Order: sequence, then C-alpha cells, then structure tokens
Amino acid sequence: MMRAGREPTEDAKRRIVAACGTSSLKSAGGHRFFLNPYEDASFTRCPKCERNTKVRKFPLVIHIEPGRLFVLNKQCRYCVGCNLIIARRSEVESLMAAAFEQRDPAIIGNKYVVVGTLPREVWRASDNGDMRAADTLDRTHIFKDVWEFDLVAGGWGPTAS
Repeated sequence: MMRAGREPTEDAKRRIVAACGTSSLKSAGGHRFFLNPYEDASFTRCPKCERNTKVRKFPLVIHIEPGRLFVLNKQCRYCVGCNLIIARRSEVESLMAAAFEQRDPAIIGNKYVVVGTLPREVWRASDNGDMRAADTLDRTHIFKDVWEFDLVAGGWGPTAS
C-alpha cells in the first residue's frame, strides 16, 4: 500500500540548516506524513491500516526554496494508530500563496518541503514573532517518515518504484 518511507535527504537537511542559520536538525518527532496530491480523496480512512482518521490541527513547518521557513497551522487528517498526518497538497499550496501574496510574491510557486511539526506553545511564540527561524527549526519535530500512496484499480496500493 505504501512506498518506502523517507526522511528529508541529508543534502536537503544541510540546505535547510544552512539557509536558516541553525546548527542542526533534530529528528525528535514520531509522526509520519503524507502530502495528499489527490483532489478527490479526503482519506476519512487511513490508507495503510483502514482505521477512521480524525481531523486535527498541526503547526506544519515548511521550508521554501531559497531558504525561507514558514509555519502553517493547518487542519489535517490524522490516523492515531499509524501516527500519520495527511495534508492536502492543494490546500497547503493555496494557503502558502495567500500568505506570501502581499509579503513576497516572488516566492510563490517555489519548491518546498514540509519538514515537520512544532509543539503548539512553540508555534504560538513563533506566530507572535518572538522567535528567529533558527530557534523555530531547533524546536521542530522532524517527520519520522514521509509516505506516498497511489490509487490502483479497486483501491489504494503500493506506489510503483
């Protein structure tokens, strides 16, 4: 049902660290992540274990090329059993575009990576502008795995490698 999970590559981690001026990325998070590219699939059931998913808000930490860090408090689907956060790609991209439309329109459409989540109290401090990007990144819980799912005839199945 799923393609092998993966963390951000070492090269991606180095670029993120260099761009944000921090010493390292800590992988303290236990969440797995799936950026849902399918408009017609809301994933009310987990594509891995078939349990019902819940709706929860997560402060998602997004690294946008070149060297921009963005925290988006986003409502996502969440599977408690798999510890899987499912965010719809179209919603993430439209919310990022709306946020940068006035601030920095040149960044809209750039490559991005959803890196992890922030604890809620850290998100509140960063949202108030009380934290530098490096401090925010130091407190980020990097995703344990990033999963991908493909629609196959009759349901969800493994991604072709």
